[in-house]
Amino acid sequence: MFGHSNKGHEGYLGNSVIGEWCNIGADTNCSNLKNNWSEVKLWSYVSGQIEETDQLKIGVFMGDYTMCGINSMINTGTVTGLCCNIFGSGFLPKFMPSFSWGGTENRTTYIPEKAFEAVERMMSIHGHHLSAEERLLLMNVFEETAKYRPWEQKEETGRKFFKLFETKS
Repeated sequence: MFGHSNKGHEGYLGNSVIGEWCNIGADTNCSNLKNNWSEVKLWSYVSGQIEETDQLKIGVFMGDYTMCGINSMINTGTVTGLCCNIFGSGFLPKFMPSFSWGGTENRTTYIPEKAFEAVERMMSIHGHHLSAEERLLLMNVFEETAKYRPWEQKEETGRKFFKLFETKS
């Protein structure tokens, strides 16, 4: 678990890597072993697909600035991107792209401006803020990972991206 991340309540996160500035809701649990004791498969950004790992125990790889709601159920070998807001019932899919909003059903895009507002509130409690450089880096991640958010209409996303920069300039 990296800097400023929080898991203050009951739950299990065995064999996991939790990025910076993550918040994990009460009773969130992560499976780290498949019921049939077979090899865990994991999302690969290199190949853009789920791949074999030769490992029996893998929890979750959670990207920076990701938050989980109460009672989130995380599947064995789940990978979440940056700035995800995870909630809802049932096991998450094995891969949650950066800037995902939701869980097993009705996932949508976590609009960067809204994600940044939540991150700023969280960081301010600890006397930190999201710098302009960090915002630009995250906006780049948002654009680069749009291809992994199949529910998104790229044309609409592009308009939101440019509108965001027009209002911030």
